Amino acid sequence: MMIFILGSCFAQENTRKAKREQAKLERTRQTESLIKSGEFVFTATRALPLGGGSIDLTTNTNYVKFHQNRIESYMPFFGIAYNVDYGADGGIKFAGKPKEFKMVANSKGKGYEISATVTGKMDIYQLSLFVTPEGSATLLIISNNRNSISYSGEIGKLEEAVNEQTTGM
Repeated sequence: MMIFILGSCFAQENTRKAKREQAKLERTRQTESLIKSGEFVFTATRALPLGGGSIDLTTNTNYVKFHQNRIESYMPFFGIAYNVDYGADGGIKFAGKPKEFKMVANSKGKGYEISATVTGKMDIYQLSLFVTPEGSATLLIISNNRNSISYSGEIGKLEEAVNEQTTGM
């Protein structure tokens, strides 16, 4: 009886492990497909301002949409701003064609690095996005008129982000 119980527990653990490995492999395939398409969205779950603590963003609307010839940003900003429009809401909001755009796969399948420079209405933004093979990501935004800020989150399909934004999720 004891052998049967131990055998079934061992079989269940192997099944769970196999399912986790399969899910990880599927996320890796999806991430690779999104990166290669050049069409994806970064959505942040946490903001990490320079010299400050971590800020939860799960209830805040935020995104950086990467299109093949355009990048759109609607990100909150926490930190010191040196030169911004009076009465502006203070976020990092811009849309434009990147002056520079570089995408590199890290060695040994450790993910991807994407860097871009975009000129906004009153500022120049340097974006560095580091993506793991499973789709988790860290975004660093350096601006001429603000302190730098980083965000942690994940990348996903553009349609999913658009649907979430329009339904208020």
